[in-house]
Amino acid sequence: MSPRPLCSLVPLVAAVLLAGCDRQTPADAQPQSSTAAPASAPAEGKGSFNGTLDISNRGAALPDFTFTDPAGKKVRTLDLKGKPLLINLWATWCGPCVLEMPTLDALAAAKAGKLTVLTVSQDLDQAAAVDAFFKQRKLAHLAPWLDPENALSQHYNTGVLPTTVLYDSNGKEVWRMIGSHDWSGPRTDAMLADTLP
Repeated sequence: MSPRPLCSLVPLVAAVLLAGCDRQTPADAQPQSSTAAPASAPAEGKGSFNGTLDISNRGAALPDFTFTDPAGKKVRTLDLKGKPLLINLWATWCGPCVLEMPTLDALAAAKAGKLTVLTVSQDLDQAAAVDAFFKQRKLAHLAPWLDPENALSQHYNTGVLPTTVLYDSNGKEVWRMIGSHDWSGPRTDAMLADTLP
């Protein structure tokens, strides 16, 4: 392969890495929401949605991990097979994650009974901060699941938050959204159409 095609991939790779919060940069250096809300952003959000749809892992099996909420309640991913599952990796310090969280809550409400939306925080040992975030934002249709070992982040290995992965009812990966996305927008319905009953 000639060096020319490789050089053309460098800007694409850089754009994907900058699409969300990266796991290696300290929280205070993460990209934050801008001051002007574009037309596609929810009224309460600031910034823009810049996620990239990735189907390169289509068909991969749902991993077997167990998570807890701040009260100690447990959920095992494999126990959620049987209906479509959307797993969202996020953190309280990640601006793009915070931007999309209200739209994930709206999606969970709109698709209740058809789709399980599992938001799994990548905040290390910050159960109180995650619980406070959910209470302050009044996210009534989501639960504050915790992943203190960052097992899912290591499993998906995108290096970007938020990362959201859709599984079908058989526990097979359909796609990943790497970066923030407006989950209440019309594109979401099209992306879910073949998976939801």
